[in-house]
Amino acid sequence: MGSQLGSAGLMLVNTLINIYLFLLMLRFLLQVSRADYYNPLSQGVVKATQPVVKPLQGFLRPIGRFDLATLGAGFIIKAISIVAIMQVAGYGMPPLGGVAIASIAALASAILKIYFFALIGMIILSWVAPQASHPGAILIFQLVEPIMAPVRKVIPPLGMIDLSPIVVFIAINLIDAVVVGSLTRAAGISGALVGL
Repeated sequence: MGSQLGSAGLMLVNTLINIYLFLLMLRFLLQVSRADYYNPLSQGVVKATQPVVKPLQGFLRPIGRFDLATLGAGFIIKAISIVAIMQVAGYGMPPLGGVAIASIAALASAILKIYFFALIGMIILSWVAPQASHPGAILIFQLVEPIMAPVRKVIPPLGMIDLSPIVVFIAINLIDAVVVGSLTRAAGISGALVGL
């Protein structure tokens, strides 16, 4: 009974860390997509993640639109959490190479999940409120537009029907299965710890 409670507690901690990692990657993607920084939701994400990103901003400078400090913070938090959870669970010290690969897989998985859910939100909003002015709706459209625009150039809308989200969904699932799955297997660490 005690070990079941302990493993449930570790999975709860892992879930909370994955939620925070999700916020960090959302911050990263908002900067990449040049979403409105002054949107109240953007500000909330920045305030929630600033305590862990700020110490790294001194030496990890952005490269163009890519905020390396946010990526670094996510990588460090995930790596530390994997090591700590495996230590507490009694598996000993995992190989550092495996931890690094698993952390990269976790970052990629979080980014793909953000795009997946944002696309679902965009599709629903385009049906029920195409001209929505809510800060959340605006942020969703700003977030997905950089990945949708290149696909729309190749597959233009057919009248009222836009097939580009289907292509993006397929691409997300392929990248998740092939890249993230391969990284997780290469790491030799449970997919549950990675965040799959």
